[in-house]
Amino acid sequence: MPWWGWMVIGSFLLGAELLGVDAAYYLVFVGFAAILTGILGLIGITMPEWAQWLTFAAIALSSMVLFRAKLYKKFHGIAEGYGNTLIGEIVDVVEDTPSGQRSRVALRGTKWTAINVGADTIAAEQTARVVEADGTVLKIKSVIEAHNEGDS
Repeated sequence: MPWWGWMVIGSFLLGAELLGVDAAYYLVFVGFAAILTGILGLIGITMPEWAQWLTFAAIALSSMVLFRAKLYKKFHGIAEGYGNTLIGEIVDVVEDTPSGQRSRVALRGTKWTAINVGADTIAAEQTARVVEADGTVLKIKSVIEAHNEGDS
């Protein structure tokens, strides 16, 4: 593959991750590996196609294993103890969320991923209460269900 082909693929993958697809930074490292493979060709290191693919795979896998978790935690992790301050907060549910399913919710001016841990479906545009925070994922129950459990 020509060097510019690797650059196009890498740019597309980086752009996809950064602009729309939430792939937990896997596409960032695959895109980065493609761009580095393209740079090797650009500076004059000629390799047969199988060696290009091997180089690409080695860079992608090693960078993911060594750096992805640290980078993801740095940009998406919640500081130690911060999640506890979210318990009891009221969130706005963006879409219908059946029990056990993931959804997006609005809290403090931003969107969060949430899991409905209650028994009932939470309808869109309803409110829910945060009962637990696990990293950047909030566990929620409908306000009514959470209130009824508090009365018991």
